[in-house]
Amino acid sequence: MSQSAAPITQMEAEVVTAVGLVQIVHRSWAEPIDQIGALTEHRLALTFLPRSHTARGCFPDSWGQRRFEPIGELFLVPAGETVHAKSECRRQTAVVCMFAPESVRTWFDGDPRWTDERLRGSLDIVNPSIRNLLLNMGKEISNPGFASNALIELMAAQTAIELGRHCLGIEDSRPSGGLASWRLRIIDERLTHGHTSLTELAGLCDLSVRQLARAFRVSRGCSIGTYIANSRILLSKQLLMSDRCVKSVAHAMGFNTPSNFTVAFRRATGETPREYRERARVAKSVTMPTRARM
Repeated sequence: MSQSAAPITQMEAEVVTAVGLVQIVHRSWAEPIDQIGALTEHRLALTFLPRSHTARGCFPDSWGQRRFEPIGELFLVPAGETVHAKSECRRQTAVVCMFAPESVRTWFDGDPRWTDERLRGSLDIVNPSIRNLLLNMGKEISNPGFASNALIELMAAQTAIELGRHCLGIEDSRPSGGLASWRLRIIDERLTHGHTSLTELAGLCDLSVRQLARAFRVSRGCSIGTYIANSRILLSKQLLMSDRCVKSVAHAMGFNTPSNFTVAFRRATGETPREYRERARVAKSVTMPTRARM
């Protein structure tokens, strides 16, 4: 049962695979999130900007009503597990994989056993392989190319396997030498405010630029420069869907001219900012039926 009003849910793209659905989903809430519910599928989500460092989750059937743990950018809601989620965030874009329970029982040689450690770890999955798979699936269904469905099918199956391995070894899932979760949250939170620099991020994390770059690659499986560039494009997509003009978005993203922004945006997405805005607005007119989802 949901305690707050259900979000407005809009699907940008969806592909059906043998192991489940892969979607890009936009959600917006009229008020801060405070929802309780259970799903019939395993829901794996990689959330993009904007997101909130205040996001917390509780499994009340296992933990009681008062224990809340941080929810990271990559998280899993296991099928059949009641979860209570809270966040100050009111908008969210995510790449989502919905896995049917029967399609994943082979991961565990039967139904998975959701121990306390596995439940806690599922709320903040620090696994570069899984994160990169979802990121690549999101790019593929957003900008499909030759044999996209076949490629997504393969990546979805690989995601299922990697997720199974991760859950079986959840106690050792945090990479050695990576950034602490609070530093990752600081970086993500700063990136919601537009253009930044490595020097600024290193200062916020109380690290040198070299230390930050090395540890970030361990945690996220990519360079921090690439991550900043991708985050910039994702945030610019959010701004383009508002009433701001392309020139204003380019300035907010730290580009000297709109033409430089257009070149960078097209290189990353295959579309100009105006082409993306037109296509995305058409896609937004398609609203998914509301059902119990976290």
